[in-house]
Amino acid sequence: MSALLDSMAQAFCGSDARREVLDSVLRDGLPGARSETWKYTSLRQLERRSFAAAPLAPALLDAAALEDIPAPRLVFVNGRLNDALSDAQGLPAGVQLETLSSALAAGEDAVRFLGRRYERSDEVFARLNAALADEGVVLRVDDGVQVDVPLQLVFASVAGDTDLAWHHRHLIELRAGASLGVVEHRFSVGDSTHLDNTVLHAHVARDAVLKHARVQAGSARQTSFLRTDAVLAKDAQYHRVDLELGAALSRHELNVRLEGDNAQLTANGVLLGNGRRHVDTRLGIDHIARDTSAELQWRGVAANRSRVVFHGGIQIRAGADGTDANLSNKNLLLSADAEIDTQPTLVIDADEVKAAHGATVGQLDANALFYLRSRGLPQAQAQALLSAAFCHEPLKVLPEALREQLARRLDKALAEAGVA
Repeated sequence: MSALLDSMAQAFCGSDARREVLDSVLRDGLPGARSETWKYTSLRQLERRSFAAAPLAPALLDAAALEDIPAPRLVFVNGRLNDALSDAQGLPAGVQLETLSSALAAGEDAVRFLGRRYERSDEVFARLNAALADEGVVLRVDDGVQVDVPLQLVFASVAGDTDLAWHHRHLIELRAGASLGVVEHRFSVGDSTHLDNTVLHAHVARDAVLKHARVQAGSARQTSFLRTDAVLAKDAQYHRVDLELGAALSRHELNVRLEGDNAQLTANGVLLGNGRRHVDTRLGIDHIARDTSAELQWRGVAANRSRVVFHGGIQIRAGADGTDANLSNKNLLLSADAEIDTQPTLVIDADEVKAAHGATVGQLDANALFYLRSRGLPQAQAQALLSAAFCHEPLKVLPEALREQLARRLDKALAEAGVA
C-alpha cells in the first residue's frame, strides 16, 4: 500500500458503506502509466507522501487576505469553516445555504447526493472523496429566485508543520427558472504543502442559469484534485471560467451532461504552467438531448520546466440531433524545457449536428512580435503583452465586473510567473 493511501485509511472514521468504498480503493491502489486517463500525470511522487486529516478547527487567517472578496461569502481555512470570516448576509429569501457537516449532523435527506458512487479504478480521488468527505457547501436556490450578487466561496490553505488533507463535497442546485453566480477562490498563505480533494455536483433545472468562476492559485508545493459533475435540464444554461494558476500538481475534471433539450454550456479556461508545475485538465461533455450547445475555449501556457496536460472530450449521443459543439485549445510553449500534451476527442453518434474541435501548440507570433518591437517596445514587454492578450480571450464570456476581477488576478499570476 502506498504511504498516501495508508495515511488516508488511518484517518477514516465513517460508516460501513464508506468503509467498503475505501477498502476498494486500497485494493485497487493508485493508477499508473498504463491508465489511459493518467498516462500524462504521474502519481509516483505523491504516493510516497502521507497526510493527516484536517483538524476540526480552522487555522488562523488574516482578514486582510479577504480584502478583495466581498460578502456574501463562506470562508474555509485548511478545510474547515471559519465563521468569523464568513458572511452570508445579502442572499435573498429562497436561497438555502449550509455546510455539509451541519447537514450530516441533522441527518437530512439533503445529503443524498453523497450516495453517488464511482466504479472505475481510475476515479481514485473521487472514490476517496466518497469515503472520506465530511465538509463542503450545500446550496439550493428555489424556483424562480434571481440572485443578483455572486456568492463567494473561499478555500484558503495555510502552511503549517503537518501536511494535511481534506475532502470536500459540494452541491449547487438551481431549481426551475432560478439564476445564481458563484465565484470560487482557492489560494495559499505561505508555502502550503496540503492536499485538497474536492468533488462538486451542479444540478441546473429547467430555464435556470448558473454562472461559475473558479480561480485555483495554490502554492508551488500544494496538491489539488478537483472534480465537477454537472447536469443540465431543458433550456438550462451553465457558463463557467476556470483559471489554473497555482499548485505543484493540479488536476480538474469537468464532466457535464446536457440532458434536456436546448441546454447550453459555455466552459472556458486558462492553464498556466511555470516553474516545475504540472497542470492537468480533463473535459467530458456529453450531449444527450436535442438542440444542445457547448462552446469550449481553453488557453494553455507552459514556461520553464512545467507541463500542461489537456484532454477535451465531446460525445454526441444517438438522438442528440441539432447539437452544436465547438472546442478550441490553443497553447503557447515558452521554453524548450516545458511540455504541453493536448488531446481533443469527438465522438458523434447522431445526425444533423455541427461539431468542431481543434488544438494547437506553438510559440508567440513572430510577425506580431516584430510589429511591437518596431514600435519601440522592448522584447520582454512585447512578449508579455502578447501573452496576456492570448490568455484574456476566454474571459470574455463573463459579466464585465467579474471579468475585470479575474483579469487582474490573471495578470498578477502571469507577472509572477515571468510570462507577462
